Amino acid sequence: MTPDLDLELQFSAFAGSAAHRAVLRRPTVARWIAHALAAPGEIAVRIVGEAEGRTLNLQYRGRNYATNVLTFDYAAQPRVMADLVLCGPVIEREAREQGKTLQAHYAHLLVHGTLHAQGYDHETGESDALEMETLEILLLAGLGFDNPY
Repeated sequence: MTPDLDLELQFSAFAGSAAHRAVLRRPTVARWIAHALAAPGEIAVRIVGEAEGRTLNLQYRGRNYATNVLTFDYAAQPRVMADLVLCGPVIEREAREQGKTLQAHYAHLLVHGTLHAQGYDHETGESDALEMETLEILLLAGLGFDNPY
């Protein structure tokens, strides 16, 4: 049984955003995120262009580049409450470089961001990274996707 999910899905305007909208249908995004949730959740997903992605990454992480996914986690219990910001052009470029479909890379990064929202962190140590990556592999396999690593 999947936890209850209240999902908000937003798209900013950027070149090529129509292809991202086609891949990221609301029911699909909800299924991917709910599959990675261990508790009910309220999650907003925003797909942005590089300028907005760079601005947010600089403002909140002090890094002056657009990254693939930013997770803003507000609560993990009793409900997971978070915003996930994904940079469409970065994800598209990474998918191409990694030989993945846009859909597969989005699924991975939405699962990845959802795990961050629940307290998982791959930057705190090697064992934490291994735990998070192993869980991502298992969750993505359950969704029909290959190992993203």
